[in-house]
Amino acid sequence: MRELLQNAIARLREAGVESAEYDARLLLGKACGVSLAELNKALILGDLTDFSPDYASKYSDFVARRASREPLQHIVGRAPFRYLDLCVGKGVFVPRPETEIVVDAGLDWLRESGISKPTVVDLCAGSGAIGLSIATEVVDAQVWAVEKSPEAFQYLRKNFEETAKNYENMQISSRYHAVLADATKAHISDLTPELHAICGKVDLVITNPPYVPENQVPEQIEVREYDPPLALYGGSADGLRIPEQIMHVAFELLRCGGAMVMEHDISQGDALKKYAESVGFSRARVGNDLTGRPRYTFAQK
Repeated sequence: MRELLQNAIARLREAGVESAEYDARLLLGKACGVSLAELNKALILGDLTDFSPDYASKYSDFVARRASREPLQHIVGRAPFRYLDLCVGKGVFVPRPETEIVVDAGLDWLRESGISKPTVVDLCAGSGAIGLSIATEVVDAQVWAVEKSPEAFQYLRKNFEETAKNYENMQISSRYHAVLADATKAHISDLTPELHAICGKVDLVITNPPYVPENQVPEQIEVREYDPPLALYGGSADGLRIPEQIMHVAFELLRCGGAMVMEHDISQGDALKKYAESVGFSRARVGNDLTGRPRYTFAQK
């Protein structure tokens, strides 16, 4: 098993996988039907007797897929996000660690504002990562998650059902509302009746819209070839068209005093701050990620 692992690490490094050792170990754990921690303990102690006997063939397939640069999350079928373990795969955007910072910004504002039973909307919800994090971390929040893609919406529904089961005592089923709709509609009246009913009553909108400039195709194969284009590209050369449309919808949804947090490319902060002010938002500012790069725009109505 150790020899298989070392060969896999070498193969993934040769294929250009940056996290070759981690990926190789995680995939070996999946092939053996154990967690990464259980695998590492077994390798240290030399106790491999309880593992599935056909792990080697499974592992060979997993490593070949990863060497072709299929995302690790697609192979294992899961992606971690904050305190959640989400189902992901073909047709849905894999949630990224930088989006956790965007959620932090929204949560910090809710705490500082002292809002009880907040109404929160997650636009361009994808796998449901943002909205489900809010629903599990703010125990009295009512959360609306809006996603346009039917393929992504299937993952959102599955993650909603899993989260509701795992957090059964938190009544997620009655506080999280999944809506299949296009959040880029020009007018709120064009959206679903459910969203029209909360128009002007929302405390917080958090969104990670498509924002990649169409003239900047991602270099990373896992992103370029596997993340759905619908979730990546912002609809214009500078990538701002869809984020600007989302800002208009957010402004209509929010109550006076409500806030919006929008993730964006590190090149778009100044432009989106100015656009937010032109829409009618006040107190607009750009927030940085943990590496000091401008990652999101915060604005109040």
